[in-house]
Amino acid sequence: MSKAATRVSDDSADGSSKKLKKPERKHGFLSFLGEFVLIVFIALVVSALIRTFLVQLFIIPSASMENTLGIGDRVVVMKTVSIHRGDIVVFKDPGDWLDTAPVAVSPARQALEFLGVAPASSTDHLVKRVIGMPGDHVHCCSVDGQIEVNGVTLDEASYIYSTNGVQSRPSDIPFDVVVPAQAIFVLGDNRSDSRDSRYHMCEMEGPDETPGADAFVPMSDVTGPVVAIAMPFNRMTRFHIPADFAAVPPASSPAPAQPIVNQRPC
Repeated sequence: MSKAATRVSDDSADGSSKKLKKPERKHGFLSFLGEFVLIVFIALVVSALIRTFLVQLFIIPSASMENTLGIGDRVVVMKTVSIHRGDIVVFKDPGDWLDTAPVAVSPARQALEFLGVAPASSTDHLVKRVIGMPGDHVHCCSVDGQIEVNGVTLDEASYIYSTNGVQSRPSDIPFDVVVPAQAIFVLGDNRSDSRDSRYHMCEMEGPDETPGADAFVPMSDVTGPVVAIAMPFNRMTRFHIPADFAAVPPASSPAPAQPIVNQRPC
């Protein structure tokens, strides 16, 4: 068979050549636009699911965790992991710990926060370090001025605030407590500028409330532990539990239903 015989002919019966029609440009653009919108929609849904169930961004609003966290840091909070002593956690205000007025947020900003595109700007969350877990006996201070957890003295030099080579004291407020079930005892790393569990031992919501109960954060109010600083880029850091907490033994007895407060500053 000759090459001429195997060649597909585009000639019409009358000898004229058929011209291939080009696809309409408008149709192609609309197809691309539809695919692009679908991709964006799927990405936003995935982002919202991640924000709801896995990870959320928060902006640090105060100096209570310096030098570990600075004002304006964007931190990553993991929602799916358990909480341990030494973790830095974000939690919802458990009961008028904050005295700041709510900040007005535009609907567009609220939408971006819901989708996880922008960090949460709400003023009803706090960030502190977990010192005591349910059942833990937390005491301050030991003979050398340190905090004790279940009889073990904490060396907090790696994270307590310092300036010009001078480190803050672990606490100027004495306390001796046993953390109740389903709650945690928290302190800020900047101990001289942190209204944490120590400052709420003397508050009572009603006459039937256990004295000192307001000092503890319900586990149900905890969003999750801070695992990293995401921005600014020059402060990007991944966090790990300080090694000293590994020496703390488990609580010697089950966590009580109500807190046990042996000493409080009031």
